[in-house]
This record gives sequence, structure tokens and C-alpha cells, in this order.
Amino acid sequence: MAQPHYDRLETRDPDERERELCGRLPDIIALALSAPGWAQHLAGVEPNAITSRAALAKLPVMRKSEFAARQKAQPPFGGLNVTAPGRARRLLMSPGPVFEPEGSGQDYWGAARALFAAGMRTGDIVHNAFAYHLTPGGFIMESGAHALGCAVIPAGTGNTEQQLEAIAHLKPSGYLGTPDFLKILLDAAAKTGKDVASLRRGLVSGAALPRSLRDELAGRGVAVLQCYATAELGVIAYESEPRDGMIVNETVLLEIVRPGTGDPLALGEVGEVVVTTFNPHYPMIRLATGDLSMLMAGHSPCGRTNVRIAGWMGRADQTTKIKGMFVHPSQVAEVGRRHPEIGRLRLVVTRADEQDVMTLKAECASPLPGLDAAVAETLQSVTKLRGGVELVVPASLPNDGKVIADERPVG
Repeated sequence: MAQPHYDRLETRDPDERERELCGRLPDIIALALSAPGWAQHLAGVEPNAITSRAALAKLPVMRKSEFAARQKAQPPFGGLNVTAPGRARRLLMSPGPVFEPEGSGQDYWGAARALFAAGMRTGDIVHNAFAYHLTPGGFIMESGAHALGCAVIPAGTGNTEQQLEAIAHLKPSGYLGTPDFLKILLDAAAKTGKDVASLRRGLVSGAALPRSLRDELAGRGVAVLQCYATAELGVIAYESEPRDGMIVNETVLLEIVRPGTGDPLALGEVGEVVVTTFNPHYPMIRLATGDLSMLMAGHSPCGRTNVRIAGWMGRADQTTKIKGMFVHPSQVAEVGRRHPEIGRLRLVVTRADEQDVMTLKAECASPLPGLDAAVAETLQSVTKLRGGVELVVPASLPNDGKVIADERPVG
């Protein structure tokens, strides 16, 4: 697949792209239903009725956090794979452990657009320092590099001296890996006198990229952009040179939902990232990643027209043990569903007199008398724990995606 293909598609009219992806939903859902795990999860769903985001949002989310248990109950992939394990290209394992199949096809993981945005081009040599041992990271990036026509040094992790030898001799222009390991390589090269000046650009993922580290790497000659990827979904979103948010990969449909629910949130609201892919081997229908982000207004200054997210903003799984019992974000959401007159909710957990104390803060524009007591009764019914209720004015709670805020002192 030629380079211009990846760039041209990203500048299409957003409405055209949306119509195309939503038009493919019936086929991918029908295909998913041929797998026993999806057939159980989506029982009763009529694929031909799912032709819009609104219809998609009515389907239950599949939680990534449940994959290990699902795979243990129904090995090897929880019944979610369409392609039989023996017909996959690779069988991989991520920490958890969670197992993933890699199917056939060019740019299987959807990494090519991210590499192109980071400056990789046909004929480039790239040094791939993502792990190749069991985990999919190395293969995710390699498949995208090959789709762009790049040669790949399969460096993997560790063996710093050997990697420096390879860089000095083969002179790659691009780096793929974590930002931390890139710094390790540059530091080691400075100490040993190895020539790594060929490295000019990088695509990093898998670790935090604070501005201080990005600036340090740029000051040492390597301009890096980052992407957001998971083993089940491939590359979800990526930066472009203006570094103004992350552009959602146009191979997926992304939603931001209220944590603990499948309810889509408005533009600018922080919530959980939920993704639907069109992978014929291992389809994912509304996979809740457990990560927080938010949708951004407008398009990237680089000219790509797909929707953007603000990048990784924390974890959505805020399950908290209170008075010896686990309270889940879904339970807080259930309280809200039973009282539609209240808006954003935040369950705050503190300590007083050596006891756990929970207070549900609920936004409400015009509370009727007795509403706080009614909400408190519902809170106890849902969580089996007593808690206070504080009604607050709309837009007064932080827009940070937190449904449960554990403010108890540590230690």
C-alpha cells in the first residue's frame, strides 16, 4: 500500500468517513456473531439495525478488564476470535496474561498512518525497539513500517550495546519504541562515543512522554511524536506535527462514554475510551479500554480531518473498597439513572473518626425538596452502604472523568 493512500484518506470529508464506517457496522457485527463469545454478549442484536452511532451506542460494552477471566473460561481468546487459532499468523501474549491473535493482511494493526504522521517514508530504515518476545508491540509497529515501505531493524528491548552497534552501522533515520528507552540509547551512545546521529525522528508509545523528556530528545536531535495503541485494537490514535491532540485512526469508530456505563458523552467531557474495530479476524465491538480521554473540537492544524482526542488522561476503572465492600463506577451511574433530574456525579470517599465516609456529590439545577434524601436512599439500595448526598450547582464538579474520588489519606 503506497504512502499517499494513508495521507489521502485522512483528509476526506468527515461526514463521508462517518457514513462509510457506519455503513460497515452491520457486516462486522454479523461476522462477530459467528464467534461464540460475541454471540453470547450480543444475543438478540439484529446486525442490519446497527447503521449509526446512535444504534451502536445501544449495544453493551465489552470490558477489556474482563478478558483474562473470559479467556480462562473459554480458551484461548474467550470465544471472541472469528479466525481459528491455527489459521492466525501469530499467537501473542500480553501482561495479565491476556492472549491475542494476529491475523493476515497488510498493516494489520493500523500503525501505518501513525508512522507516516511521524515522518516515516518509503525507503527509510527504522529501528524498532518495541518487544518482539511474545507481546505484540514489535509486530504492531513493524507491520505499519512494512506497509509504508520502510526497512525494519528488529531490535526489541535490552542489549543496549548491540543496539548501538546496529544503529551506528545501519544508520536508521527513525526510532520506534518507548521514549524512556530512546533516552537510554542516547545516553549510552554519549558515554561510549557511538554514532547515533542518523536518528532524526521517532514514534513512541507505551510510556509517559512528559514535555521535559520530549524537549530533551528534540534537543539531542530526535523529534518524537506519540501514538495510543492496545493489543486488541492496534493503533487507536496518533499525534501529528502540530502536536495538538491525537487524531483518531480512521480504521476505527471511537466513543467517549461515562465511566461504568456505555452512555456517550458530549464533546469536551472526560470519559472512558470505547472503540469498535472492523478486524475480520478478531473484531471488537464497543471495547471499553479502561482509559480516560475526551473528544476535542475542530480538526488538526495539520489538515487531517478525523476527530481528535486529548490523549491519555488516566484510568476509568475506579473501583474502590469502602467499609470492606467494593463500590463500582457502574453503581454510581445506576444511581444517576434512577434520578434523571441530577447530572454529573462524583462519589467522594474520605475518613472521619477512623471510619470510611462516602458522600455523593450530584449536580442539579433545580432540586425539589427531599431530593437529597431520596438519592441517599437509592445510594444505599445500590451499594448496600450508607452515604451522604450533597447537591451542587451544574458545572461545579471537575471535568476529569472521575466518578469515584478516593481522598482517604495514605499511610
